[in-house]
Amino acid sequence: MYKLCIIGLGNPDAKYDGTRHNIGKDWLKNLSIEFLKEFNKKTKFEAKFGESHSKEILWLIPTNYMNESGKTISKVLKSTNLKSNMLLILHDDLDLNLGEVRIKEGGGHGGHNGLRDIINKIGENNFMRLRIGIGHPGLNNDVTNWVLTKFSPNEKKELSKSFSKLKEVFEMICDNQIHKAQKILHTK
Repeated sequence: MYKLCIIGLGNPDAKYDGTRHNIGKDWLKNLSIEFLKEFNKKTKFEAKFGESHSKEILWLIPTNYMNESGKTISKVLKSTNLKSNMLLILHDDLDLNLGEVRIKEGGGHGGHNGLRDIINKIGENNFMRLRIGIGHPGLNNDVTNWVLTKFSPNEKKELSKSFSKLKEVFEMICDNQIHKAQKILHTK
């Protein structure tokens, strides 16, 4: 019986690795290193998956494109004991400064097409989100190109600090101590 499913949003092709839009998927892979030997492919879910914490935590990387993430998550919810409030979705967030990390329970999609598709496909928005700030390009016309750019060396240093802070509270998240983790993550 799963108690949590951690999902990293991103696009499947290697050319997207390291881009702003793939930070959810990239951080999930990095977090999983301590807990998983490898991810296995699950064709039925259109995802790569792994289990940790005595098979209580399911790790998922959808293998479809970001804007089709809801298809995978809908299949997972139908095939497991998981409910939408047991999901933690790691994703990029334009509205947060670079490296700012926030945990949010429920809410809208905030213009994020991956979240929009998830909400549309599962019919609920009460899942948890781990929002990872990628900064905003300034003009809305530049957003599409912005999210597909890679981080500069200085940006990577900043993100590394944020990732370290997330690693510190990760076990709290796994133990459903979300408010305690929020307090630490949301403090500068």
